[in-house]
Amino acid sequence: MSDIAIHVEKLSKQYFLGEQVKYGTLRDSLVRIAGYPLRRLRGRARPTRREAIWALKDVSFTVRDGEVVGIIGRNGAGKTTLLKILSRITEPTAGYADIYGRVGSLLEVGTGFHLELTGRENIFLNGAILGMKRRDIERKFDEIVEFAGVEQFVDTPVKHYSTGMYLRLAFSVAAYLEPDILLVDEVLAVGDADFQKKCLGKMENVARAGRTVLFVSHNMAAVSVLCQQAIQLEQGQIVQIGPVADVIQAYLATAGSEGAPRRTNSYNPSAPVYIESATLQSVQQSDEGRTTVSLVANCHASRPAPFTVEWHLTSLLGQRLAFGSPAHFRRQPLEAPAGRFDVHITISDMPLGAGRYYFDLRLGDLREKIYYDVFDRAVAVDVESYDPYKTGRSFSPKKDFGAFHFPDQFTITIPAYSGNGIQSEATIISGRE
Repeated sequence: MSDIAIHVEKLSKQYFLGEQVKYGTLRDSLVRIAGYPLRRLRGRARPTRREAIWALKDVSFTVRDGEVVGIIGRNGAGKTTLLKILSRITEPTAGYADIYGRVGSLLEVGTGFHLELTGRENIFLNGAILGMKRRDIERKFDEIVEFAGVEQFVDTPVKHYSTGMYLRLAFSVAAYLEPDILLVDEVLAVGDADFQKKCLGKMENVARAGRTVLFVSHNMAAVSVLCQQAIQLEQGQIVQIGPVADVIQAYLATAGSEGAPRRTNSYNPSAPVYIESATLQSVQQSDEGRTTVSLVANCHASRPAPFTVEWHLTSLLGQRLAFGSPAHFRRQPLEAPAGRFDVHITISDMPLGAGRYYFDLRLGDLREKIYYDVFDRAVAVDVESYDPYKTGRSFSPKKDFGAFHFPDQFTITIPAYSGNGIQSEATIISGRE
């Protein structure tokens, strides 16, 4: 067991819907006890029937020293409950968890900050709550402030901070804690895009340092980068455990909101043009591995109106890979006729590697720079593996080759020199697929 960092055995947590825990004084307790006989005579003392739910049920797994494990699942699957139990914030109803080493938790960023205290004072306060010694905080103080980007405001009360500044500082303090085991819950959701990149980089450094990490996130790209193994939870139970790529692919391929077409908040029900449905007509793959996709967007217009159609190619992890919209680049909107109509789209000769891809569709108005309708994962496309060099080795993103394969040409130049040291010629060796 010396190489075990976390061992969880049949861990379960039960909650009761509508239950409220009240904390009162001794006087409140005495009054409540004294009034019990009267309430019983009136029929009020009988306990009400409570509905129980299991946030976790018989969860068992083992994490070894130095492993970085992602925990994924839909909202309400039990991910945060699991981390709270491992952090000893809440107790399990049944089962147990053995943890070997000092634990640091990044569950609710900003816990322990006092609005009336300055950023400097809160760094020391929050660091102490997270288990850091004063000398460690002093040694890391400049790094914490620089990482958060609040140098000018470090002596200002945090009640005057923007939400982004507040969250960045809170994460910075927690990120510089150096535990044996780090439990992380959706911290990459804080701050702007630049700060999220810094957070991801910091998490990669923690992982490379050999610390054990449990990482909860809905960002599948981040999970795939940081983690080697993954655990999928569904309704409080483990669905699968295994290599991160396999677990993520199986998770996203399951029916539901992650893999099904969905509209975003950008959808405008009062817009003159919207998408009713989308259909994949054909997928053709050449011997060289080039993929041609034809799809149809079934649209409806309440009145004649100018519009622009866009498509976005995304990976299984939700990463945007390509974009297309001739009308967008030509600044010439299309004209939608009143009633139902179809938009046919063909994208040719895409050098896609094997795997599943999605096309997101958007309708908008170029002049007003607004979207009428945003239809994500409107069409799913499965691309088969192929052998570009005819050597029996197929090209597949599963082998870390990337999402695309392009024809390439390489040239090696070897300089040759005459006796007086002057370059006279070069021997060129070229290769092409």
